[in-house]
Amino acid sequence: MQRRTVLQGLAVTFGGLMSLPAWASGWTADSLKSASTLPLAEEALLAEIVETFIPQTTMPGVGSPGVGSPGAKSLGVHQFAMRMIQDCYGPPAQTVLQQGLALTESTAQQTAGQSFVNCTTQQRLAILTALTTNTDPVGKAFVDLVKGLTIQGYTNSEYYLVNVKKYVMAPGYYHGCVEVPEVALKGSR
Repeated sequence: MQRRTVLQGLAVTFGGLMSLPAWASGWTADSLKSASTLPLAEEALLAEIVETFIPQTTMPGVGSPGVGSPGAKSLGVHQFAMRMIQDCYGPPAQTVLQQGLALTESTAQQTAGQSFVNCTTQQRLAILTALTTNTDPVGKAFVDLVKGLTIQGYTNSEYYLVNVKKYVMAPGYYHGCVEVPEVALKGSR
């Protein structure tokens, strides 16, 4: 009976691995560039939206202006979001993305009198806040979708895992010649 349960578990695990998209294991910005599903203007708009959520930072007092953390745009998180919506989400999410990008641009024209790409950071935040409080449900759904995918893509990027989380490929080094203190030996008895 236990062997049957183990075999069923292995079959489910193998099926789950086979159903993942091929690009999901170790994505990079270079591998996702060819998978753009949006026109260039809309892709640039999405890149600026994800950069508004997680902007590039610089450390104060450091001589080089490039020292800090990269933003979501420079890591290619917008390409990650497009690919996730294309491969892993259904047609309703794809519709929300298309309608949300159009709504963002029209809201930017109404509020700031210019394109979202040309707005300042404060204007962009105000536009995204207006979308979430708008009576149109597409605005809130779009901002929630893109914000969630931005966080997911950024925290799964190589930069974040290596430099922030200090990911080590093979953790748990073996230290064979380590003396055990006498107190530890007495406490285990």
